[in-house]
Amino acid sequence: MTTIKLRSVHHRFGEHEVLRGIDLTLTERRIGVVGANGSGKSTFARLLNGLVVPSEGEVRIDGLDTAREARAVRAKVGFVFQNPDNQIVMPMVEEDVAFGLKGLGLSRGERDRLVERVLDHYGLARLRSHASHTLSGGEKQLLALAGVLVSEPQCVVFDEPTTLLDLRNARKVKEIIRTLDQMTIVVTHDLALLDAFDRVLVIDEGKVIADDQPGPALAAYVERMI
Repeated sequence: MTTIKLRSVHHRFGEHEVLRGIDLTLTERRIGVVGANGSGKSTFARLLNGLVVPSEGEVRIDGLDTAREARAVRAKVGFVFQNPDNQIVMPMVEEDVAFGLKGLGLSRGERDRLVERVLDHYGLARLRSHASHTLSGGEKQLLALAGVLVSEPQCVVFDEPTTLLDLRNARKVKEIIRTLDQMTIVVTHDLALLDAFDRVLVIDEGKVIADDQPGPALAAYVERMI
């Protein structure tokens, strides 16, 4: 399993300090991250694959420094955005999934096999020739997820994966998250999703104020929000 280490991590946007003094080692298979809006949890998530680099301190993924080795880090850690429109880059469904394999040095046959497998697994095969922008919200989220998982990352980070979905599609995405083999880190307001997780972090005002199993961590979060 992947090991993620954050050491003395601070992050600022201009003069505003978003994260303050984060020291963590993450090794569990299922990790949830909760916090109020503006608490710093989405910035925290982006640190984990180099989308954001710390203003101070360091983040390492299996020893790789996200600030200096971002390409290698992103091969290990996939990121699924809250809004799939921020992630879908190609005009056709099949092309968008294949884009996730760009730069891996695979043959055309290898790429085609991986794309076919992922399209089938996520129920997108019937949509392979459809225009990406015409998909429903749920289908777009599945496409965004397929585009990340086709390259078989060791860890997947989700930022609010069910917020924009209706109940049916939210349930589908939650079931996918539960069955992933990879290390999975999920930022969410959906506390029920985290019931069976191994560990939950509570972030408030840029600091980790609780770090425990779901029961006590979520109780601390709810108390903080009252």
